[in-house]
Amino acid sequence: MSETPTVAVFRPDDERIERAVAFLEDHGAEPIPDPMLAVEATDATPRTDADYVVFTSKTGAELVAEAGWEPHGETVCAIGPATADALRAEGYVVDHVPDEYTSSGLVASLSDEVDGARIEVARSDHGSPVLLEGLEDAGAYVHETILYRLVRPADSGESAELAAEGGLDAACFTSSLTVAHFLEAAAERGLREAAIAGLEDAVVGVIGEPTAETAAEKEISVDVVPEEATFEALAHETMAEIPDQTE
Repeated sequence: MSETPTVAVFRPDDERIERAVAFLEDHGAEPIPDPMLAVEATDATPRTDADYVVFTSKTGAELVAEAGWEPHGETVCAIGPATADALRAEGYVVDHVPDEYTSSGLVASLSDEVDGARIEVARSDHGSPVLLEGLEDAGAYVHETILYRLVRPADSGESAELAAEGGLDAACFTSSLTVAHFLEAAAERGLREAAIAGLEDAVVGVIGEPTAETAAEKEISVDVVPEEATFEALAHETMAEIPDQTE
């Protein structure tokens, strides 16, 4: 007898979770979509006196366009190709994308040219301090503008209940915040310890070492950290570790 493995996915409740669900279904899994992130826009726009403006997400690109931001000769930087594509789709010219699509990769790619420069970092309220600190260490004057806040949807938590019941075969965490929000949802239901115990019997995949560190701090054992920081790589490698359920 063959059973379809259940895989929890925590992407924001938009086209990203739709794509994630489709990807999991196409690869033989039963997705458990449980959005752990919702976007609250601040309607802020980057300051206009910067030499560089750094964007770190597709969401940020879309929100500045909605807010009517217009560049004034700044060097526009995107942390990776998805963010760059989103900026271009909104009509912006992207001047710089690092080879390594991380905060540290962006810092490394700019460090030789930003001494004394004014840099505006436009992102969510949960951005990594690595980006700000790294640019400051390179001699830049850094200012952060919060474009949006990431909050937990009130109805999230189905995956925590399933984990507590032993009903999850795998879980794919895409950020430290999804880990924290998963545990908050479990705690609201009085299931925090049971959900953590349930994950011990599942395959836990995470994107990036910071997410792995957050999970470890919160006593969640991590089995998979893909080298490529994409959901597709995460899902593929996580599902590959699920034991064969054919009897």
